[in-house]
Amino acid sequence: MKCSATALAGVFLLEPQVFEDERGFFYESYNARRFRDAIGIEPDFVQDNHSRSQRGVVRGLHYQVGVAQGKLVRVIAGSVYDVVVDLRRSSPTFGQWTGAELSSENRRQLWVPPGLAHGFVTLSEQAECLYKTAGYWSPEHERTLLWNDPALGIDWPLPCTPILSLKDQAGTPLCDAEVFA
Repeated sequence: MKCSATALAGVFLLEPQVFEDERGFFYESYNARRFRDAIGIEPDFVQDNHSRSQRGVVRGLHYQVGVAQGKLVRVIAGSVYDVVVDLRRSSPTFGQWTGAELSSENRRQLWVPPGLAHGFVTLSEQAECLYKTAGYWSPEHERTLLWNDPALGIDWPLPCTPILSLKDQAGTPLCDAEVFA
């Protein structure tokens, strides 16, 4: 597995070793030992989530306070532009973001540690995302950061007019958001 650090501390882009031939392909999408060796931690993954979205859907930017979640995100069909925002006030990159294209073709995964908001926009006709979470979903602790907050300056590669849930439309700007110490 190739592991690349991003501009945000603790956020890593992972690329598996893929074995491909005329029959198809095979790769390990997760191996606890390799993950630990690559990024230095071994999260306790407790939940797997699966979403399907159509072109232009923006999901996020989501995070949880009190019971923060780490997420290992990958795409098994189509492509998305995945974004994370650092909400750790003590971090030198507080309020900054990074993004990467994740697709079924490039097979990349993104590790999003606790303390960051996460979201994506669907670039293909449809995309299916799978993500493992270190921490259970807790609706009462969930928060939404405003996806297009000018203070964040996220350069979303929108393929069309964005499609958002009411919750995501009503996200909180960074200046008013609950953040981490």
